[in-house]
This record gives sequence, structure tokens and C-alpha cells, in this order.
Amino acid sequence: MTQLWKDETVKGVTKVQAGPCFITQIRTEAKDGYEAVQVGFGNKKEKNTKKPQLGHLKKIKAKGIENNFAFLREFSADNKAALEIGDKIDVSAFTVGEMVGVTGISKGKGFQGVVKRHGFSGGRKSHGNKDQLRMPGSTGATGAGHVFKGVKKPGRMGGDTVTIKNLEIAEIDMENNILYIKGSVPGARNGLVLIENQGDLKVSKPAAAVKEKGAEEIVEAAPEAMVEATPVIAEAAAEKKK
Repeated sequence: MTQLWKDETVKGVTKVQAGPCFITQIRTEAKDGYEAVQVGFGNKKEKNTKKPQLGHLKKIKAKGIENNFAFLREFSADNKAALEIGDKIDVSAFTVGEMVGVTGISKGKGFQGVVKRHGFSGGRKSHGNKDQLRMPGSTGATGAGHVFKGVKKPGRMGGDTVTIKNLEIAEIDMENNILYIKGSVPGARNGLVLIENQGDLKVSKPAAAVKEKGAEEIVEAAPEAMVEATPVIAEAAAEKKK
């Protein structure tokens, strides 16, 4: 965590690298049995990427995005019909002051006693209460002859999926795709978190897709991109005549 100063007040915030993420697959009820949007984040070397995943990413690489994503996760989106493979999701999907929910894996703390794990008060701290300060006390009646399931006992703590809702976006760094979220978020440093806001998913469309067909280039782009690509096509045609 870090701090943000505004006027004479200070806010404790968590700095989160929020993208850019790209839509890698759109699952449908007819083909997959359920509806979801698959999103990729991060990058890793091709030699560290398994062949099935490389094949899975062929469609998005055809859009000019060469990432071998380190993480692939699925979300539900109400405006799924307006989304396409290759659409980019970045911090522009959020606004300052917006409330979001953050899901992550809590820090693992190993095997812990009931005082730390469940908040038990422990035994009396008076004279004569030897070695019973952090003991759990009774674990049930004697009539049953066994301990019932669900009784709070010592055990492994942490490593659970935790969601914290109603966290405020304190500030947005558009240039570096960083969100400053007020308060703490679940998980350790460099852990993966899922951030969810209200409303439709806001995306930006990929850059112009250029496909080669023989000696010609077919440019699918906005008019501005078409103007920039025209001299390149002209030069290629001139070289072909020579």
C-alpha cells in the first residue's frame, strides 16, 4: 500500500496494475454450454507457453496482438454481443470515485491456533492458570462421544478466495494503467486480483488489421488509418512493376 495526499488529508491506497487486458474468447450457450467472456492479462515467453495455449491464442494473434498471456480468466458481461476478440480493457473502463469489488486469494498463514484463526479470547490470565492462555476450551458435550463437524479448531489459515466490495477508486494513472484503490485488497504483493464494477464492460477496439493477399494488402481500418496506409500500398505496387 501507499498514500495519496489531497489538500490536508491523506488516504491509504493500494496501487494496482490494471491492464491492459485483452478479450481472448467469447463463450456462447450454443457452443460451450454457458456464456462468458475470457480475458487475458500479462505476458510470458513463448518457450514457457504450452502448445495448446498457443493454439488457443491464434485468433487474437491474427488481430496483431502477440502476447502469450500469463493469466486467462472468465467474466460475465451484459453487453457480450458488442464485444469481439482482441478488444482491449484498460483503466479507461473506470472512473475516479467509482465503487468496485476486488477478488483475490488471501495470504497463506500456515497452521494457526484458535486465537489467531477464529479470534478466541483464550483462558484467564490469572495466577494458577498454567499453559492454558491460548487454549480453545471445551469442544462439545461428553454425551455424544465425539466432536461434531464444524467446530472451530486449530488448522491451516489463509489461501482462501476473498471478495471485498464497495472499495473506492481514489485516483487513476491513465498513462501507466494503474488504479489507486482506497484501502487494502485481498492477497499478497504481486498477486492476481479481479476487479469488477457496475454497468457494461467498456472496451477499446484493436488497431487496424492488415492482411496480405498475394501482392496486395487489404486494410480494414478507420478512414484515418486508410490514409496512412495508402502510400505503403502504392510503393508495393511500384516495386512489383519493376
